[in-house]
Amino acid sequence: MKTSKVLRFLPVLIICGLFTLLGFALVGQQFYGSYTPRERTVELLAASEFEASQEADGGEEAAASASTAEPAAECLVLWNSREANSQLAQEDIQGLFAQMKVDADFVDISTDAVPDCSAYEYLVFALVDSSKLGDRAYEILDWVGTGGGLMVYFPPQGDYFFRALGTQMGIIESGWEMYEVPGFRFQTDLMLGGQGHDFMIEDPYESAHTLSISEDCLVHMVSADERELPLMWERDYGEGRIVFMNFGIMGKAYRGIYGAAYSLLDDAAAWPVINGSAFYLDDFPSPVPSGTSTYIERDYGLSVSDFYTNVWWPDLRELAETYGIYYSGMVIEDYNEELEPPYAANSNTQRFLYFGNSLLRDGGEIGLHGYNHIPLCMEGFDADFGPDYRKGTYERLYDYDYWASREDMRDSVSELIRFTEDLYPGNKPQVYVPPSNILSAEAREMLAEEFPQIRAVASIYFEGDVEYTQEFEVAEDGIVETPRVISGCIIDDFMEIAALSELNLHFVNSHFMHPDDVLDEDRGAEAGWEAMRNRLSEYMDWLYTAAPEIRNLSATELAGAVQRYYYLDVQKEITEDEIILNLSNFRDEAYLFLRINGREPDDPAESIRGGELTSLGGGLYLVKAEQGQVVIERGEG
Repeated sequence: MKTSKVLRFLPVLIICGLFTLLGFALVGQQFYGSYTPRERTVELLAASEFEASQEADGGEEAAASASTAEPAAECLVLWNSREANSQLAQEDIQGLFAQMKVDADFVDISTDAVPDCSAYEYLVFALVDSSKLGDRAYEILDWVGTGGGLMVYFPPQGDYFFRALGTQMGIIESGWEMYEVPGFRFQTDLMLGGQGHDFMIEDPYESAHTLSISEDCLVHMVSADERELPLMWERDYGEGRIVFMNFGIMGKAYRGIYGAAYSLLDDAAAWPVINGSAFYLDDFPSPVPSGTSTYIERDYGLSVSDFYTNVWWPDLRELAETYGIYYSGMVIEDYNEELEPPYAANSNTQRFLYFGNSLLRDGGEIGLHGYNHIPLCMEGFDADFGPDYRKGTYERLYDYDYWASREDMRDSVSELIRFTEDLYPGNKPQVYVPPSNILSAEAREMLAEEFPQIRAVASIYFEGDVEYTQEFEVAEDGIVETPRVISGCIIDDFMEIAALSELNLHFVNSHFMHPDDVLDEDRGAEAGWEAMRNRLSEYMDWLYTAAPEIRNLSATELAGAVQRYYYLDVQKEITEDEIILNLSNFRDEAYLFLRINGREPDDPAESIRGGELTSLGGGLYLVKAEQGQVVIERGEG
């Protein structure tokens, strides 16, 4: 009797089941396939727009230069090619000035005479043996006294001549031995994110003079120990100013510190910045590893796949919501080792849709990483990077094979673009991240020639073994170079310094991580995801506390911001009552840092014409330029 009743209602049960399945399908369709791309706040412009403007500005500048006897350069750099530290400093300064858009004349005193300083506003002293200047050193000090700005880039040799010269720079006493600087701390709010934190140096060495300085010196930076040895100070000298760097540690990771020191030389300093914070997720979306992981099993009792879905991705989304971040995912279609076409399409797309559409709905974007994870390099790639390999060749370093031809590499990128655009039709990928940050010169040329939709390449900022190393710039072929500065969840001492430096030089954060960081002991897996997540959260909290005004951008938006930064130049004029910034190659908007070392505006919001002015503290301001000329009224104090 009961069986017959069940059979009688079976058609109804089937219909209800079908409606239930249909409902789940509709929900799934909404979840996996529905999103509205976020409207970009910064668009990439055609390179021709900037290039045409540059030619026009260049003509005007050339005419202006021809009409005056003064040199185009604002700064004179004195160095000595026969001194190793001086050579390092010269390279360091060239890199820094290229990014700050400082025009400088570099004079090698081993071969050339020291020119008349009166033709320059500022002078950078990058010499080990200052006695080689002879009496010219005292002439330089006289020039400072009449209003010049002198920066001592690193501590010179501690001889008797330096001791005599040093008294004019605020040095009361100096020992013969050098001091090992373990780290540094700031005693003023000179640098964003600098106060209240010790920045430790991974491999310290004896780089600073043991000394004491006079009370009329304003000390900005000291050693991060009980001694608190002065490492950076400024001192007024007559009508001018001297800035002394008793630090001696140089390199790309420290540029922002030296840039901040240089900005102290006058009543005001201005330079273009990027104003952008971007977080990249490499290998995301990508095929999810099967099975379990020792540390995930230990902490969560989940498979790798379930961990990514139920823990890792929800945690990252929570961080994004907290700090307003837009993640940029970089797709890997497959982890196969296919190197010859035709390249099989990955048909297992369920998790690609789940993660990718979730990321896009949150306002992020999806870029290109690789058809597989094999870098675009052919036989002979090692030769592209020179003969000096301390750790071995590409194959021994990474266990990667080579592609057979340029055409094979091209076809793999074509398949990746097809796969990505089919899955995410509202997302137009414009940014390419090289697998393992490795990219051969031939493949780099191929990307520019064969794929006009690829507008930016995002690799790394610091030199590795064979990695593609970049500056923030636009290459000759029009592709925007947008290097990532730091990586992973375990932000170590070196990365903390690099993040501080770039925040204060370019006003930029560029970070990347991988889903499989949680599986790799070298990237923090043994500590567990909770510790890794908390360390990443600490970094984000430091970043957005130090710079709440920084813009959260996707990878393409960051490329647009770099484009505007790269082409922009600024000429500064200081009058009794105003600071005037004349911008060349200005487009729709631009951002600059303005350091004011004197009479600051009484009301930043009301003291500017042609843009917006925001105080960042410590005399540093963020200028949003809306016109080709920006005028800031100086305050009464």
